[in-house]
Amino acid sequence: MGGPRFLAVARLGATAVLVNPGLTADDHRFMAEDSRAALCVSGPDLEGHFDTDRWLGADQLSALTNPDGIDAAAAAREAEPVTADAPLYVQYTSGTTGRPKAVTHTHGHVAAYYDLVGRDVLDIGPDDVTFSVSKLFYAYGFGNAFVFPLFSGSSAVLSAQRPGPGLTDDLVARHRVTLLYSVPSAYAALVDERGTGHTTCFASVRAAVSAGESMPRGLGERVAEMLGAPVLEQIGSTEAGHAFCANTVWENAPGTLGRPVPRFELELRDSGGTVVEAAPDEVAEGELWVRGPTVAATRPADDGWLATRDRARRNPDASCQHLGRVDDLEMVGGITVSPLEVEEVLRHHPAVREVAVAAVPDSRGATRLHAFVVPTAPAAGGRTVDERALSDDLIALARKRLAAFKAPRTVRVVASLPRTQTGKLRRHVVRTGAW
Repeated sequence: MGGPRFLAVARLGATAVLVNPGLTADDHRFMAEDSRAALCVSGPDLEGHFDTDRWLGADQLSALTNPDGIDAAAAAREAEPVTADAPLYVQYTSGTTGRPKAVTHTHGHVAAYYDLVGRDVLDIGPDDVTFSVSKLFYAYGFGNAFVFPLFSGSSAVLSAQRPGPGLTDDLVARHRVTLLYSVPSAYAALVDERGTGHTTCFASVRAAVSAGESMPRGLGERVAEMLGAPVLEQIGSTEAGHAFCANTVWENAPGTLGRPVPRFELELRDSGGTVVEAAPDEVAEGELWVRGPTVAATRPADDGWLATRDRARRNPDASCQHLGRVDDLEMVGGITVSPLEVEEVLRHHPAVREVAVAAVPDSRGATRLHAFVVPTAPAAGGRTVDERALSDDLIALARKRLAAFKAPRTVRVVASLPRTQTGKLRRHVVRTGAW
C-alpha cells in the first residue's frame, strides 16, 4: 500500500494492514483472515493470494480516488474525526520462526515516532533526503521513509527493487541522500563491493543509521570510513513501532545501541523476570524489557512492559550493548557458548565478510561448533578464496583468542547466510547446517 492510499485510509478513520508483497499466498491469506480485513488491495500479480470477493486492484483504487473520476462533494469530504488512541495500522512481526503476530499501532504513535526519534534523535528537517533499504511494510522502513519525511517536510527516495550495493550507490548519488538507513548485512555488502576509503557518491550523507541486528564494531568503523559520516546504531521492534534505544546525531557511542529514547524505560531482567540490580557505576547484563508511549497499548497485561527477547549489557554511562537474542545461546558439551562472541573474533580476519556460528549435531548426535563464512569478494583479477587455508586460519584465530571449547571444529565457506527479509540471521536454520 503506497503513501497516498495509506493516508486515504487514515482520513477515513479505517485501519490499514501493511503487508510484505513478497510473502507466500498462504501467509497473505493468514494475515487477511487474522486481521479480518474487509478489503485487500494489491497489484494484479497477487490477485490469487486473496479471496476475489474482497480483492481490489491497486489501479482500480487509484481510479476511484482520482479527483477527475468522482464528484466534487465526495472529494471535499471531511476527514473522519479520530482520537490519538484510535487504531491506524497493523503490522505483523517478521519473526524467525512460527506464524507472525499482529501488532496494532495508533494515530498517536505515528506522531510519537517523529517527535522522539525523527526529531529528537536524528534532527530531521525539510532539507533532508532519506533513503531506506528497509521497505515501508517493515516498522523500520515505515518510520524512516514515510513517517519522518511526512512530519518533517523532508524527501524520501523510494525504490521498488531490493537495493543492492550498486543501486544504493546510484540512488544516494543521484538524489543527494543525507540520511541512509540500512541493516548490518547490507552495509557489509556495500563496504565489500566498494572497498575502503571515502567515495564521492556518499559525499551528501550526514549520518547512516543501522538497526535490525548487531553491527560488528569493525564493520561499523569501515562503514563510517567509507561514507565519511557517523554510523548511528539503534534498536527497535515492530511491537514498539520504531526505535526505543538509539545513538543520536549529537551523541554517538560506536559499538553500542546508545541510550534509551526519551520517554522510554529499559530494564534488564533475569530469565525469571526479576529485575537485575546493579550500582550506577557497575555493568549489568540480562534480558531487555522496554516500556514507552508506543508500547503500552500493545502489552496491557504486563503493565506496558514488553519482553523484547534480546539480551543486553547496560554500561555505567547508561548506554546499552546488544548481546544477541535470548535463544541465540548454544550448548556444546554441556557448556553454554555465545555465538556472537565467537563471530566477533572471526570477523577480524580480512577474508571474512559475514559469519555465523552454530552448534550442529554430528553423525553421532553430538553437537559441535561450526562456523559458516561468506568470504569477502576478491579484488579485480585476484585469486578466489582457499577454503582449507581460510578454515585453518579461522580455527587458529579462535583458539588464540578464546577458550578452547569456544573454537569451531569446522569452517564451511558458503555463498550466503539464511536471513529473514528484514536482514536478521535465521539461527534456527543455521543450526541445521543446510539451506
